[in-house]
Amino acid sequence: MRISGITIPNKRLPYALATLYGVGIPLGRTICIQAKIDPAKKADELSAGEEQKIRGILETMKLEGDLKREVAGNIKRLKDVGAYRGLRHGKHLPVRGQRTKTNSRTVRGNVRKTMGSGRRKVEKT
Repeated sequence: MRISGITIPNKRLPYALATLYGVGIPLGRTICIQAKIDPAKKADELSAGEEQKIRGILETMKLEGDLKREVAGNIKRLKDVGAYRGLRHGKHLPVRGQRTKTNSRTVRGNVRKTMGSGRRKVEKT
């Protein structure tokens, strides 16, 4: 099954729908309830009518490229305005008030700037 150019894996529906950017497991469950489909069903077990119901529900939402574009636009707007949050985004630092002395590995890309013991190991000859 393919939705908006993404191949949906053969898992239970809420988990399979979570492969789409912008759909998590809780929203996947909600979509199953709206479409009146058993959430325990796997993606390959769906009939054509059930697939169409899911596609119809997902077409009303912002997903994948549109959502990524909107998020990037929001961040760009914060940078252009000169907001504090925009500056933090620009410097690749935590935006929501987290500490930076330790942690903050996720946003900085797991950069480790400290040295081990400060001494280089001498080769034995």
